[in-house]
Amino acid sequence: MSKDKFNAAIIGPGNIGTDLMYKIKRRAKYLDLKLVTGIIRESEGLRLAQEEGIETSAEGIKAILERRDIDIVFDATTAHAHMVHAPLLKDAGIIAIDLTPAAVGPYVIPVVNLDEHINAMNVNLITCGGQATIPIVYAISRIVKTPYAEIVATIASKSAGPGTRQNIDEFTLTTAKGIVDIGKAERGKAIILLNPADPPMLMNNTIYALISNVNEEIEKKIVDSVDNMVKEVQSFVPGYRLKVPPIFDGNKVTVMIEVEGSGDYLPNYSGNLDIETCAALAVGEKIAKYKLFK
Repeated sequence: MSKDKFNAAIIGPGNIGTDLMYKIKRRAKYLDLKLVTGIIRESEGLRLAQEEGIETSAEGIKAILERRDIDIVFDATTAHAHMVHAPLLKDAGIIAIDLTPAAVGPYVIPVVNLDEHINAMNVNLITCGGQATIPIVYAISRIVKTPYAEIVATIASKSAGPGTRQNIDEFTLTTAKGIVDIGKAERGKAIILLNPADPPMLMNNTIYALISNVNEEIEKKIVDSVDNMVKEVQSFVPGYRLKVPPIFDGNKVTVMIEVEGSGDYLPNYSGNLDIETCAALAVGEKIAKYKLFK
């Protein structure tokens, strides 16, 4: 291809879409953000996009489909809305990165399985809890068979906007499926807790895994695998931290992860939103680079 960037659009200028807008503007090498579109003309997200010099629209998906220059769309609306958007974007030949739990396309974790789906027209970022915890489940299961894994994602109530609250059922189902499909546990369960503490707490994630075999060598390999995975995630999520390294109690492994936001648009306690937008940028950049220079 002759151009050196992919033309991008964001649909859904809420908290997640707006934070992603700033990340693309400030950090993207292979994406050029051309449009931010929603359905409420007076929304704060559209106003901020206009201040950044980005074209905006209140026509929703229609504004994207009427153009002929958009290569990739980040959908930051709701699971229900993305079910409507997905076939329209596919028919238009536009790549969709889905930040909702709709799960139309394959689940992707940037440092685990994105290469397997680099040519997919629609990829799903699972959930914030999935992006934070499934890499750790995978880090354990690549060492030893994992019959069961359970994650508990605790986020500040103030960082759970309308979209997050509307999608809680989808969150638990989608994350649990991702624990199995990507994390490679045989069974999975996900729980989300909204903590009303004031001042707001950072996002905390607890991962429990039952492993089929345990000895000193396996324990050491799991500790090393988790450490390496944390470093890989930190390459695109700076606030991702290992709060409690693997603790072994018989065949149960417990790990705790903390996520602090980057502060691009949202408060630092909104690590649950930050990890999703960081992952979206990482996925979009890698897909764009691959398509531009393959």
